[in-house]
Formats: sequence, C-alpha cells, structure tokens
Amino acid sequence: MRILVVDDEQNIRESLKMILEMEGYRVSTAENGLSAQRILEEESFDAGLFDLKMPGMTGLELLGWLRDSKRAMPVIMVSAFGQVEDVVTAMKIGAEDYVTKPFDPDILIEKLKLILSRSSVEELCESGRTEGEGFFLGSGKAAEKLYRRMERIARTTSSVLITGESGVGKEVSARLIHSWSGQKEAPFVPLNVGGVPENLLESELFGYEKGAFTGAEARKTGLFETADGGTLFLDEIGEMPLSLQVKLLRVLQDRSFRRLGGLEDISIDSRIITATNRNLETMVMEGAFREDLYYRLNVARLEIPPLRERRDDLPRLTGFLIEKLNKKMGCSIKNLSPEAWDILNDYSFPGNIRELENILERSMIFAEGETVQADDLELREGPGAGTKSTAKASESASGAKTLKDLERASIVTALQRWEGNRSRAAEELGISRRTIINKIKEYGLDKS
Repeated sequence: MRILVVDDEQNIRESLKMILEMEGYRVSTAENGLSAQRILEEESFDAGLFDLKMPGMTGLELLGWLRDSKRAMPVIMVSAFGQVEDVVTAMKIGAEDYVTKPFDPDILIEKLKLILSRSSVEELCESGRTEGEGFFLGSGKAAEKLYRRMERIARTTSSVLITGESGVGKEVSARLIHSWSGQKEAPFVPLNVGGVPENLLESELFGYEKGAFTGAEARKTGLFETADGGTLFLDEIGEMPLSLQVKLLRVLQDRSFRRLGGLEDISIDSRIITATNRNLETMVMEGAFREDLYYRLNVARLEIPPLRERRDDLPRLTGFLIEKLNKKMGCSIKNLSPEAWDILNDYSFPGNIRELENILERSMIFAEGETVQADDLELREGPGAGTKSTAKASESASGAKTLKDLERASIVTALQRWEGNRSRAAEELGISRRTIINKIKEYGLDKS
C-alpha cells in the first residue's frame, strides 16, 4: 500500500519513511502542503500522514482541499503538543485519527492499519481469495508464519497436534496441510471426538465385523480404514475416554488395528492430525490424558493464535467470508460502513473466526443495499468514526496587497509546490530560470 508523508521537518519525514517501509509500505514524501497537493494531482495513495503546521499550506488546508476535491484518501494528522483545537478541527473536516509528536511508532502503525482496514470489502475479497481452496486463515504476519509451518509439515507424514481456542480454524488448518501434502488425492476424514457418544466412538473409529455385537448385522468400515492413504483428523482429542486412548496409542505405534469382533490386523498408511482447545499438558498432570499418547500426537505442533491477537487478518478474512456468504445466501454485499468497521475492530471475538462468520451472516440478512451498517451487526456500539464532512480550506494568509506582494507570494507558492526546484517553479510561472533566480535574490527569498 502507498502512503504519502507530508511534513516540513526533514528528520520527521525520513523517520516516518523508514518506519513505514520497514512495515512493508511504499512511501512518498512532501515537505509542505503545496508540494503534496501537486503530488496528489498526479498520483493516488492509500493513506496520508499530514503535519498540522506547515508553511505555505497547512495540513488543515491540505485536508480541506483533499475533501473538496472528492479524493477518498484516509488521513492521520501529526500534531505537536498543545494543538488540541486544531486537531478537533481536523477531525471535523475529515481526518480519521491523529498522533502527537513525539509519537510512538507502534501506536502510529496500529492507527494506520486500522484506517486502512476501513476500505471496500470488494477489494479485500480480491486479496482474500485462496487459490482453489475453500478455506482461508488470513494474510497477516501470524497467518503467514502458520502457512510456512504448515507447508513444512505437509512435506512429511508425521502426526500433528493443532491447538487453539474454539473457532480459530483448527480444521481449516488440518485441511490445508492435507491439501498441500503428497496424500492430497486420498481422503480427508474428519471426526469431532466430543460429538460422538462414548459407546459409539470405538465402532466409528475401528469399524466392526458382522455379529460383533447385538445389532451388528453387517460389516462396518471404520474411519481408520476409510482414511487409509490420506488424513484422519480427530478434533477435540482431549475429550477421548482413557480406555480409547490406549487403543489409539497402539494404532499410532503399530500402524495397524483390528475391527471390533475381528481377528485380522489391518495395516494403515494415513496421517493422524489431532486438535484441541484444552491444555493437554495440564490434563496429563491431572491424569486425564495419557502422557505416552500425548508425546505420540505432539510430534509437529501448530498453535493458532486467537483472532483478537492477529487483527491484521480481520479485513481480508471479512472480505473472504463475505464473498463466501454472498454465494451461499445469494446476496451482493460489497462494503462495511466505517462505523461497522470500528465496531468489528473493537470487538474481542471470543468465538474467533467462527463467530466472525456468524456475525457477518446475521448482518447480511438484515442489511439493506450493498453496505453493512453498524446496526446490522447487532453488537455493542464501537467508537465513532468521527464526523465526516467537507469543508473549504481557510484562505491563505499571504497578506499580499501590491503587485510586488502578489508577485512575491506567487513565487513563494511555486517554490513550495516544487520543494525549491527553481526550474520547475519558473516553468509553472511562465518565466525563465534566470528571471526566477533574480526575483529570489530581489525578494530575499534565498535567505529563507
């Protein structure tokens, strides 16, 4: 994303440029409002950082011009201590937020990411699409780290333990590992251990022979056998009874099992991926989970952080989910209002990605038109996005009265617009470079 930094202090411009480029942004700079105005007429940016007080054209005047010219670019104002009234004015004109000098780089980056997230979901959908898979974890730093780990895991056939809160995407992660593995053409077989009654769980996993027990009228193939050559995903593994933990351990050790009532060993060649939102280490200490099984399962560990700890994923996850829900529900939602974005960004998401999808589905049912409003989310009200209104920039206080005053003011303005480039300024004014050099000396501008 492209950011325009406007500040008359060179050290501030260079510092901001360095900080933002380290975060992966492309940065252009301008040393005053007039120069920034010229750049904005030629190029487009995703956001701007404007100093409040600058010679020639202030940050307030630049912001007013930006809004009057209908250029939809979010702006953060950079103010010095004690400029509270000007900050309030900037927010009324349309600034999204502000930082005070000296600023904390982390706070600035956080504010910038927040305002950049208030953009068209249509664009986010484009960057939130996966390449052929119907699942997506995000695209921020934490998600990229997860993808790298999953790619390395996918090259092996080792057992995997995925941990994280409910709704963070543990099954999605398991499916991604399978789809990137050499076993991707074989079945991916999921089972929620906590959702199957204990007396049925064993037969679901191992299957049974005809006559193994009352009601077993035909042979049943278990999930171990069904997943042979592929991946068996056991969600909520912490809910597995101790009696079955012993049998699962034997399968992992011997890579074979017997159907209930069977006499023959059946070999399997499948990867076992397990997941839990419980602390298995604590369960081992309490005797609720076998230690030997824990070590067998915990060969490759994948910990998925909650959504509230990776908010940089929120915009693209939202875009991806809305695109998915549009197809499912026959809707055509394209945007979230700034107020709706504020509420989502301020929400803790105890149910993580699953809760986000539920919130969006509910809001799309009640949304009128193509934009989800804050009321459609049916969550507590978040912080306001500030009053959005356009205002005319205050007139320049050049104080020019005579022809010489006007001439001097025109030269000053042109020089500021072109950041001191005399040839460009002369070209704009329609005079020669020699003439502007003489005028600069005449008016004593070379001293300033």
